[in-house]
Order: sequence, then structure tokens, then C-alpha cells
Amino acid sequence: MKKIILLSAGLLAFVACDNQKKDSTEKLDTPIEKPIGVNKDEHGCNSAAGQTWSELKSSCIQVFNVGERLNPIDTKQDEAVISAFVVYNDDKSKLELFLADKPNVILEKSEGSFYQNDTYKFDTKESALYINGEKKYIAEK
Repeated sequence: MKKIILLSAGLLAFVACDNQKKDSTEKLDTPIEKPIGVNKDEHGCNSAAGQTWSELKSSCIQVFNVGERLNPIDTKQDEAVISAFVVYNDDKSKLELFLADKPNVILEKSEGSFYQNDTYKFDTKESALYINGEKKYIAEK
């Protein structure tokens, strides 16, 4: 008798579940949700993981792990410090400059310890970035 009651209860539980097949068109109409924490850009870099595209490296990088951090010279108390980063190519003939809210800039090596273009100049000896001739960022020592 116990076996019949358990079998009946199991059968009832199985029948009570919604086992109907869904129409295949219903799946097409439902939006596909992105998993939380995944926000990939056009290069496939996951910004939620701190990745950004590097032209010099031709890959997604985390500039805070790969690059040299430069902090602004002029900072105000109680304001966030927004750092800049420089990343070198393999033979150090070029560097890529990462500035917040600006497109990345590639600078060519010029005379001595300088990488520069018309606007930006990076001096490797003092680890300083000049913008329009004015020293704006320097590496922490």
C-alpha cells in the first residue's frame, strides 16, 4: 500500500510540473539579457574587468597592470585623482597615452628620452607628461 501511495504522489508531482513545450517563435521574441558584469566594447574588451583596447598591443589590456601610472601635478583636496597611463610597444619606439575621457594617443620616439607630437610630450627621464608645453602629469617615485 505504501508503494502505491508513493508512486501516486510521485506521478502527481510529475504531472503537476509544467512540461509543455514552448513555441519556438516565443524564444525569438524574448530579449536576450546580458550577464551582469559583462560589458564588452567593439573590440571585445570587458570594461567591467577594467580592460581597454590598445592600438600598440593590438589587444585588450588593463592599463593599471600593464602601463606606467602618471598622476596629475595639480590636485585638489577631496577630489578624485584621475591618472594617465603610458604603454610602450615591444621595441619602445612608440608609446600609447591613455587619458581619461579622451581618445588614446600614440606618440613616436624623438630625440633623446622624448616621445612627442604637437600637443603631448613625454619625458622618460623625469617620467613627466607635458600637454601644450606645460607639465601636467608625473609618475610617483
